[in-house]
Amino acid sequence: MEKIHKHILVKGKVQGVYFRASTKHTADDLGITGEVRNLPNGNVLITAEGEESKMEAFIAWCRQGPPFAKVTELIITVAPLQDYKAFDVVH
Repeated sequence: MEKIHKHILVKGKVQGVYFRASTKHTADDLGITGEVRNLPNGNVLITAEGEESKMEAFIAWCRQGPPFAKVTELIITVAPLQDYKAFDVVH
């Protein structure tokens, strides 16, 4: 299966709600590689790579996030593959 790469900007109440840890758990379960980081403006940026069907499931999860998150918007862009080996939380 061919891998795709997406940048996913998550807006809303997404910091201080275990968003990064939950994202890593979900990515690991789906076999998605990449990284997640908090941005200074309160948003979260996810860089993700995986098979298209798994990426669709991952993006669907990102629209909700963990229980205390309130996602208001996702901005998704396609980018060149970076060939990540794992999914990491960037602090």
